[in-house]
Amino acid sequence: MIKPATIPGPAKLEALGNGRFKVFGALNADTATELLKHSDAAFKGATALEIDLANVPEGDSAGLALLIEWLRLAKQRQQTIHFQNVPEPIAALARISEVEKLLNCNGAH
Repeated sequence: MIKPATIPGPAKLEALGNGRFKVFGALNADTATELLKHSDAAFKGATALEIDLANVPEGDSAGLALLIEWLRLAKQRQQTIHFQNVPEPIAALARISEVEKLLNCNGAH
């Protein structure tokens, strides 16, 4: 059985196995840095990442920056990454910032 990677505090990253993850809690300035620190190790070794954001009730520009950083890390490691259920506040920020295509292409290469 795979042990979940959990993040203390208001946001959590749960490993489901085979490169699949669920994020719980807000993606904002209070949570993004800790999630990034812990996700770096959690994402290592997978060839493809699938991140479900259905349990993220809110997000801000720091949340968008986290998703973009995950895309960068995946590209650096030659991994594909796919985001599911991007919360509307983050999707809206991506549209306004003209980076929506980055999230929609999901890091495929």
